[in-house]
Amino acid sequence: HLFFQTVLQGIILLPLRATCIAFIILLAWLFASIATFRHPGKGSVPLKGWRRMIQTTLTYLTRTLFFVMGFQVKVKGKIASLLEAPIFVAAPHSSFFDAIISALTGMPSIVSRAENLSTPVFGTILSSLQPVSVSRQDPDSRKNTVIEITKRALSRGQWPQILIFPEGTCTNRSCLITFKQGAFVPQVPVQPVLLRYPNKLFLPVHVPTEEEKNDPFLFANRVRQTMATALNVPVTDHTFEDCRLMISAGQLTLPMEAGLVEFTKISKKLNLKWNNVREQLDTFAAIASASKGGRIGIEEFAEYLKLPISDVLRELFLLFDRNGDGTIDFREYVIGLSILCNPANTEETIRMAFKLFDMDEDGTITENEFACIIQSALGVPELDVSMLFKEIDADETGKLSYDEFKDFALKHPEYAKLFTTYLELQRYQLDMLEEDDSESPEVKHSLVRKTTIPVTETPTARNKVCPEGNEEDNLSTSDKKDD
Repeated sequence: HLFFQTVLQGIILLPLRATCIAFIILLAWLFASIATFRHPGKGSVPLKGWRRMIQTTLTYLTRTLFFVMGFQVKVKGKIASLLEAPIFVAAPHSSFFDAIISALTGMPSIVSRAENLSTPVFGTILSSLQPVSVSRQDPDSRKNTVIEITKRALSRGQWPQILIFPEGTCTNRSCLITFKQGAFVPQVPVQPVLLRYPNKLFLPVHVPTEEEKNDPFLFANRVRQTMATALNVPVTDHTFEDCRLMISAGQLTLPMEAGLVEFTKISKKLNLKWNNVREQLDTFAAIASASKGGRIGIEEFAEYLKLPISDVLRELFLLFDRNGDGTIDFREYVIGLSILCNPANTEETIRMAFKLFDMDEDGTITENEFACIIQSALGVPELDVSMLFKEIDADETGKLSYDEFKDFALKHPEYAKLFTTYLELQRYQLDMLEEDDSESPEVKHSLVRKTTIPVTETPTARNKVCPEGNEEDNLSTSDKKDD
């Protein structure tokens, strides 16, 4: 009977509560409309006088709204005034209901998407808060947002306080992800606001040191660590971009955790761009498609490069496999490309590699010339490179032009490390020859006699290390040792 009585009371009270909520929202919309009616500047000029006093009414209406919805809030700590801290930084951000902070802090300005301002009813209420609007269509939006936040934070009371959720996205509150730097660029004191269910805590104002003023990244990290310590939760270097990569990984049938690369951390160190990393995820997914765990093994790596598993390939694989577990995850793949392959994949390197392959110097590379160098580089004389050659030969002429070679190299930077390794081998051999030239005539004459190669009908490559089929048979034991 008690159960049915409780359910019955809920059914009766539900329409009444919904009516109250709708009435409060419409009342707030009415006051917001009055505050913004014929206001000049459309957000570029702060509200003043009686318009700004309406914010107090909106504050009480918002508190009443959350109370009707069942929220009972306890505030611990002192709320900083506008002059003490122009910016509130609140975390962790987990839901729409975190907006209750606005009611408790006097309805400060917030950072919001420009599209939200056109939402019926709520758009008008939002406009009365004089938000800093962000447009996804504007490529300079992030830069303009930071400029606007800085202008308001340094206005000495002309603009209201600003409430920012520095994580930039919602989380599950189990940790604090990397803070965006927008709230810390103005170099002004900020008040950390800890949002915890079932309670809320305002920390003392964090006044930046001179070191923090000069480094917004350091400023953001120290505030985050202070807040994490008070919340008794860990911090992580993951960001909103990692969430986007996780979603993309799931769409590419990879495990979602494959997208966790600590984007902000590695992008700062390696100067990476989001679009480039997103494209690399597509390539990684294509390589790891045969792997159930979303990681690349030596077999998948070799298959993608269309090369056999050899000592040279194993060495390249180990350079990617940073933790030595025998597989490459997406983070290791991104770092490997950035540190090992992309720096080596320069115009100069590509041009040198093309000249290396073009043995007869006719401006094109035949399949035989291509096979000769690849076989030498990998130390596999019987290697069949026809599939790899056909992939590079876009126009199917049976010869590779420089443009085809360059286009393939730029799209597959993994080969750059193989090319540079082989070029280093050539330089080493040239240095050895120069040392031989500096020796006495008797020694040079002896070396010439020992390394003389019988003339054959097959032309010898300029680099003199092409593993032609019968060349080894024509060399003596001492010849092989010298080579």
